[in-house]
Amino acid sequence: MANVMVPQKEFELKFEVEPSTLRRLSRIQPIKAVNKLPKHTTEVSVYFDTSKHRLHRKGLMLRVRRIGSRHVQTIKTAGNSAPIERNEWETEISGAKPDLSMIDGTPLEDLITKKVRRRLEPMFETRIRRTTYSLVNNERAIELTIDRGKIDTGAGSLPVCELELELKRGSKNQLFEIARTLTNGLPAQVLLKSKAERGYELIDGSKDLPVKAIPVHLPVACNARDGFRVIGFACLKQIIDNVPALGSADPEGVHQMRVGVRRLRAAMSLFGTLLHDDQTGTIKTEFKWLAGELTPAREFEVLTERVIAPLKKQRRRLPDGVPSFSTALARKHKAALARAKDAVASARFRTLTFEAATWLELGRWMKPEDDLVRSRGEVPTEVFAAEQLQRRYRKVRKRGKELAQLNAKDRHKLRIQVKKLRYAAEFFGGVFQSKKSMKRQKKFTSALKQLQDGLGDLNDIAVDERLIASAGPRNSVFAAGLLTGREEAREREAMEAATQGHGKLVKVKPFWR
Repeated sequence: MANVMVPQKEFELKFEVEPSTLRRLSRIQPIKAVNKLPKHTTEVSVYFDTSKHRLHRKGLMLRVRRIGSRHVQTIKTAGNSAPIERNEWETEISGAKPDLSMIDGTPLEDLITKKVRRRLEPMFETRIRRTTYSLVNNERAIELTIDRGKIDTGAGSLPVCELELELKRGSKNQLFEIARTLTNGLPAQVLLKSKAERGYELIDGSKDLPVKAIPVHLPVACNARDGFRVIGFACLKQIIDNVPALGSADPEGVHQMRVGVRRLRAAMSLFGTLLHDDQTGTIKTEFKWLAGELTPAREFEVLTERVIAPLKKQRRRLPDGVPSFSTALARKHKAALARAKDAVASARFRTLTFEAATWLELGRWMKPEDDLVRSRGEVPTEVFAAEQLQRRYRKVRKRGKELAQLNAKDRHKLRIQVKKLRYAAEFFGGVFQSKKSMKRQKKFTSALKQLQDGLGDLNDIAVDERLIASAGPRNSVFAAGLLTGREEAREREAMEAATQGHGKLVKVKPFWR
């Protein structure tokens, strides 16, 4: 008779730390209070998949871990509601290869066909020296683990230095309280990425590269409150996952982190009726700060890409004043990148990302005292999504009719409305999956993208003109005039694209009906 495995809920917080800071741990109260010596183990884990990463693409992980002479097989999901909460199926097996007779009752059961069985192979391994402290009292049991080692694919490797806090007994609040004490005592960046994800990035060459938004998969039949939690964590993950790229001053890393911030702020606006508390206000303020630190670097990058670079490419000899003007802009761009990099390396950023994760998991908005707010949060996501999409679509459709008459300030307001509508369509798109809805959704998204791109170009042009007017040295007046004239020519094209996009949008039938 087959062994049917029962899932265990794993709830853990991960932090990335510099090895040199670990000596501070002994001075932090929860560690000082531990009476027992920590346990030390060496663990070698091999991760298995097909050459096309079939398991990984389905949000699953299969590994075999060797601890001394024992072998433990683990299957994990990516997490339906948050990256810090996952289902896992764990069992001891007799050897170093997966025992596929022990997958009944797990998500692998339907996925592992005979063909997939034949194609399973080792992908990478982790070699970890693990130090574990038991933080136990009458109210809770939490394991603090220090993992040091590396992830190795055979062709390349990367170091690992992480802290993990796993809840064994007690409440999530207690886990986050311990985590807050730790992060106050040493610089630690909360992680929403597993070792498995980092291993796959090493294989496909995307390690430390800019990370785009991941698709949002809302659980079936979830309510609006749970839907926001899932969306919020997806946005926060994009922000945190771009820390390495931004740390190397990659302009695209700045852009993608900024996209993550915009998406999260848009989600907070979409779900604004559920978020009436002082905690939310503080989180909003801090993300506004982060957006302000990232924006100048992105603005100078756009100006350089769309105005300066084409001019240099088209002309063998640049007009008088343009070289010195370009040099001045490059200096300002470099300074803006340094500002963004410093912000993300700061204690304020680390605190923001940790507190945002805490807020998404345990914030007061999750258990509102107000009856009306509580009832709004319990509305099915499909109903909530349709209401939000319809309301925002109506605004964009109405305001867009006056596009040609709008000044730059009002066009900017329309652009923000369009952006929120597009993010809403992305967040909620998976809720409406009938063939008719999906067909309409494709047309809707295409028209909305054209409108947003046109409005985005118009906004970039206005920003470029402001930067050109303020960034050049005094002897580059001619260069500034030349560049501004080129921007005015771009404006006509952008306006035409935006107008066409709006025209297509009003003709598309809403996909949420």
